[in-house]
Formats: sequence, structure tokens, C-alpha cells
Amino acid sequence: MRTALVLLLLLALAAIPGSVIPQAGVDALAVTRWKEEHTQLTPIYETLDLFSVYDSVWFSAIYLLLVLSLVGCIVPRLFVYAKALRAQPPKAPRNLSRLPDHTFYVTDAAPEQVLARAREVLGKRYRLRTVVDGEETDAVSAERGYLREAGNLLFHLSVLVVLAGFAIGGLFGYQGGVILVQGSTFSNSLTQYDDFDPGGLFTPEQLNDFDFTVDDFKVQWLKSGAGAGTARGFQAALSYKEGHGEEKSYDLKVNHPLSIGKTDVFLIGHGYAPVITIRDGEGNIAYTGPTVFLPQDASFVSYGVIKASSAQPTQVGLEGLFYPTFRLYEGDPVSVFPEDLDPLVSMLVYSGDLGLDSGKAQSVYVLDKDTATQVKKKDGKPFRIDLRPGDKVKLPDGLGTVTFDGVEPWIRVQISQSPGKRIALAGVIMALIGLCGSLYLRPRRVWVRARRAAPAEPAAGSDEGSGDTMTTVVEVAGLDRSGNGDLAAVLADVVAALKNEKESRT
Repeated sequence: MRTALVLLLLLALAAIPGSVIPQAGVDALAVTRWKEEHTQLTPIYETLDLFSVYDSVWFSAIYLLLVLSLVGCIVPRLFVYAKALRAQPPKAPRNLSRLPDHTFYVTDAAPEQVLARAREVLGKRYRLRTVVDGEETDAVSAERGYLREAGNLLFHLSVLVVLAGFAIGGLFGYQGGVILVQGSTFSNSLTQYDDFDPGGLFTPEQLNDFDFTVDDFKVQWLKSGAGAGTARGFQAALSYKEGHGEEKSYDLKVNHPLSIGKTDVFLIGHGYAPVITIRDGEGNIAYTGPTVFLPQDASFVSYGVIKASSAQPTQVGLEGLFYPTFRLYEGDPVSVFPEDLDPLVSMLVYSGDLGLDSGKAQSVYVLDKDTATQVKKKDGKPFRIDLRPGDKVKLPDGLGTVTFDGVEPWIRVQISQSPGKRIALAGVIMALIGLCGSLYLRPRRVWVRARRAAPAEPAAGSDEGSGDTMTTVVEVAGLDRSGNGDLAAVLADVVAALKNEKESRT
């Protein structure tokens, strides 16, 4: 158990990098940006698999060692518990008065009557010791709380079940992400994903046949009070179709995923896509449509790149920021509210070879400026375009024009299959049941001894012991193995039940 606790602590510590460092299987875009901002640390992190913590060898090693440790902890205890279930309650100690919780009283009932009554009272909630041949029969031994250890074992077994559920999900499931602009459609095929993280035993045949369209997206913003600028809710109206079935509609919300077959679609992010049109120097449309800009902070100031690869006489690239509600604060551009109340795009212009024809893979969120030339004004300063919706600007050197046509929202959805989630849920339920059993079931032992005593013996302290007839001294003692301090009340109830029988006889 000590080893299992240490490994559980190590597993928790090992999961910290997975929460702090962007993970390739969760947000590949964030990983790309992190690598660009930390070029010196990137090789070290890649060597340590810190961008894919939960798939790394060292995390898997801790995971498997924890499983083995729990198995080694549970299996021996199962045999011990099985032996304890078959064992009888222990015999009554010779001197019950030495136990921390004990009491006694005297009665004129025969010892056989008292012991019979004790068996009747304790037998309702305790397991009684069976009298074997040759054993003294002046006491009744009772024990309860055997299910407490069963609760402990169930709790530890539930940890294995939860780990098994996660392991099954990691092997047979998958998780992918895609950014969709309002009005666009997604078909569930590998080529449609922006990033895709399959399990070790995943096969493409697991992909359910469906498609959906983002019809609308709305955000409810708080516009007053201490929480002004935060969102109260997000809702994406989808129309989806499974296979060749009937088209259906669904309002996708945070924590309210769309389930299609074995696949779940989650809403996990949103942002803005400015609609930009670039006409080249010959007047032809070289680029048009909404372009996804990635939020940089809580005010949704977003970074984006536009590449007009077909522009003539040379390629044109734009790189800059989108401000949802633009303001100048002490000479610096800021967004004072995350909603697109007064949008503005501010971008630098590049021309020449953007590296699009080199054959190398290139992120749509990165502008290759190694062989490109920054467009500048006549005074040598960088040429920057600042556009509000409807604005149009002419580029120098006959490069063409840029028009800001409007803004479209985009959403980021996570599409995943988690085959082991029901197993993990069953494990959590088992853990709760086992924990309740461990906390509320109290293992106790109670003994009742009855013996004849003359009036002159120490039991004469009670008025019931006076007289010349023989009396019966009844000793009641208990032992609480859970350490709770309410055993005195339990013994008082046992004594009260025994005395009630005596009173009924009289």
C-alpha cells in the first residue's frame, strides 16, 4: 500500500506538465505557437515527450507500476478477508473489566436466561460465536462490521477499474479537433481534421459516418457589473446528418456535447474570422473569404495570417491583429470589449516568395518571411493597413487592393470516441460505494458474560444484589475496532435490551 501511494503521488506529479504545457493531442495550434516562442526549450521538451505527456514512456511506466502495485495490494488482502469471513468471533476475554468500555449489572434471572436473551438481542445485528465442544458457555461473543473491509477492497478495486477504463479509451479511442467558420460543413473523415490523436489500436473504420454544418453561433456577453466582458454562455446551432439519414438540428453548448453513434462532439472554443478580399495588380481576386484569427488574450485580440498565393505579379501576404472593439489607449491599440462592436484589422504587408511552392508543409497560421520582402512606405517605414468593415486600401508598388468585408465567428470543436468511459464511470461509482462503506460501517465486538454470585461478592454494590438468594452478575464489554468514541452508548443499549427482558419476566 505504501508503494501504491507513492506511485499515485508520482502519477499526479507527472500529470502536471500535461496540464501546464500544450499537448499535441489536445491543441496542436497551441503547441505550434509555444514552439515558435520557445525555440531553445523546444528540443528538450520534445526529447522528454512533454508535448505528449500521457503517451510518453515514462508516464506509461508509472501508470503500469501503479496497476501492478494495486494488484499486489488487493490480491493478498482478498485471501485474508476470505479467511476472516469464515472465522468465528473471538472468545470473551477472561477479565472484561479491563477493556476500555465495559459495564455490569446484577439480576435475579438465571445465567442461562440472560445468555439466551443476549443471543436473541445481539443476533439481530451481530454474528455470534458458535459454541464448540468442551468450550465454556458462560459468555456470548458477537462481532459485526465485516463489510467495512469489503468497502476498503472495493475502493481499491475501483481504482483499477478506473485505470482500466482510461487505458481502454487510450488504446481504442481517438480525439481530434477542427475549427469551423459559421456556415461551413464538416464531414467525419481523417482529412477534415486540423489535428488528430488516435489511440494505439485505433482503426479508421471506427469513424462514424456523419457530417454537420455550423448554421449559427451566439455568445451572451456580460456588459455591466464586475463581470463585464465575460461570456455567460455559448451556443452553436448545428444541422447534422448520420450517414444517409434524415437531417436533424442540435444546439451545441459547453458541457452539452452532440452524440452521434459512439462519437461525441464538444464545443471547446471560439473566435473571429475577418472576411478579407485581396485583388492583385491585375485586378483579379487572388484571395477572398473568412480567415481564422487566433485569440491572444481575454479581450479576444487575435492574430492571423493571410496568404494570396495566386496574386500577380507576385505573391502577397498579410500578418497582423484583429481588434473586436478597437480603441487607442495612451497611444496604444487595444480592444476594450471581446464582442465585435467596433472591429478593426491592423496588418503588415509582405510580397514575393512566401514559401508556398517549396513543397514543405506550412502552417496556415505562420507566414514564411525568409524569402519575402516587407512592403514599406516611401519614407522607409513599414506599410501597415488599418481597416474597419467596408474599408478598402490600395497597396503600393502595384500589388493590388485589400478590402475588409466583415467578420464571421468561428468555433473549435473536439470530436472524440472514448470506449472506456462507461467502465471508468462504473469505477467511480464503485469507489463512492466502497468509500461510504469504509466511513460508515464500524467493526465492533461485544461480549456478554453471566455468572452466579453470592450477595457478599463485589457485585453487591447494586440494590438488586441485596438479599440472601444467589444473584447473577451480568458483564457487558465491547471493543470498537474503528476508533469511534460512541461504544458506551452501544453498550448502554445492549444493557437496556437485556434488562427489558428481565422486567418482562417479573
